[in-house]
Amino acid sequence: MMPAGLSQKPTQGREQYGAGCDQGAIAMEYRKLGRTSLDVSRICLGCMTYGIPERGSHPWTLDEEQSPPFIRKALELGITFFDTANSYSDGTSEEIVGRALREFARRDEVVIATKVFFPWRPGPNGGGLSRKAIMTAIDASLQRLGTDYVDLYQIHRWDYGTPIEETLEALHDVVKAGKVRYLGAPSMFAWQFCKAPYLADQHGWTRFATMQDHYTLLNREEEREMLPLCAAEGIGVLPWSPLARGRLTRDWDASSGRMETDEVGKGLYAANADADRRVVERVAEIAAQRGVPRAQVALAWVAQKPFVTAPIIGASKPHHLDDAVAALSLKLTAEELAALEEAYVPHPVVGFS
Repeated sequence: MMPAGLSQKPTQGREQYGAGCDQGAIAMEYRKLGRTSLDVSRICLGCMTYGIPERGSHPWTLDEEQSPPFIRKALELGITFFDTANSYSDGTSEEIVGRALREFARRDEVVIATKVFFPWRPGPNGGGLSRKAIMTAIDASLQRLGTDYVDLYQIHRWDYGTPIEETLEALHDVVKAGKVRYLGAPSMFAWQFCKAPYLADQHGWTRFATMQDHYTLLNREEEREMLPLCAAEGIGVLPWSPLARGRLTRDWDASSGRMETDEVGKGLYAANADADRRVVERVAEIAAQRGVPRAQVALAWVAQKPFVTAPIIGASKPHHLDDAVAALSLKLTAEELAALEEAYVPHPVVGFS
């Protein structure tokens, strides 16, 4: 069952209810997911951290014994939105997350998101966004998650080998089959994404409700085209890596076990080290002035953007969850926002493949 205080249904807009069992705990906020009527917590727990380390390409993940306490704590804090993918740790992330949510929550009280695209087996039709791949992948994800439906089904990347019309029709069909409630898209070029609502409206297919893109103090390129497009179309924005894989939470020269083995992360933040260092230092200065952890400052910057629905945060230590929820109540001043942003320089476009 859901921990005490989490069984009531979130209400409209930004209204709140208590988070967890501790007196004086910070209340969670909720928002509609894009133009849908679905309520989601303002923090989404990214579940790439949870999976069998020996499976897949993430040796830093937490295993079956270590992971469930984080999911339970997230629920106690009022987080009801959980994001995983069929490719995380060879599918074991979906398995671990699904079992934990079944143990700690009622299905109708949580929002489960997963993804499809990256190969799940070698050989033809073992990945991508063809009709065959999507129909196979959704059934496999539902089995691993132990649920009859996914709340948000997201393509994980743009598939250059499949016509977007084939992908959109197949996704529409899994919605109509009752296996998926809403659809989401990932990092891509704005010219690609703008084709989706046009084609969906033209053919009567289900629109994408969300955009999960790379947006952080260390990479703000989405402000040029993608984020204005999402605002104009009523698309919910779910930034991934809002803390830049932890780089915004520690001194620039500090490291971690994940940083040393995360090859994707190394590629994301390698091009503008001098400018990025200045941004990290500015986060540290404001955090010291406020007397809060750096993670709260960096995440508060993302959360205060009016076009952001719910940043996706990872948690491998209990305080990561506490900091994420506390960041929602940390309102940065105009001067602090300007100080955080002024050191930024244009960055290469990364994270699309």
